[in-house]
Amino acid sequence: MGSPVKAPVLAIDPGEVRIGLAISDPTGTIARPLEVLRHTSRQADVRAILERAGTHAAALLLVGLALDSDGAIGPQARRGLRLAEALRAETDLAVDTCDESGSTLAAWRPAARRGHGDPMIDARAAAVFLQEYLDARRSA
Repeated sequence: MGSPVKAPVLAIDPGEVRIGLAISDPTGTIARPLEVLRHTSRQADVRAILERAGTHAAALLLVGLALDSDGAIGPQARRGLRLAEALRAETDLAVDTCDESGSTLAAWRPAARRGHGDPMIDARAAAVFLQEYLDARRSA
């Protein structure tokens, strides 16, 4: 896990249709939803993600992997791994991955009070796994 983050972390929740983004504060303490991008192509997605990383001075890109119920890498997680590799090929920023299983469900719980169709659900899911990642780094 390593030492605490000293710059913002940009979390990426890749999906088939939407990509949720969340950002941390520079101290690596608090995660917040940022925005939801519409998936177009891997290269266009990488450009859009790197643009947001630059705008927010992110030092680390954290790609969520939706592991299968038994913790195995299935089709959803492979999509995340391919995105992580494409990001690494296009930037000198650090790129890490983490298990984001259950983050969308956790993000839906508060959203349920607002009703379905929350346009920021993917960004909220990214914030859930980013906060877990930040908390784990602080306690390491």
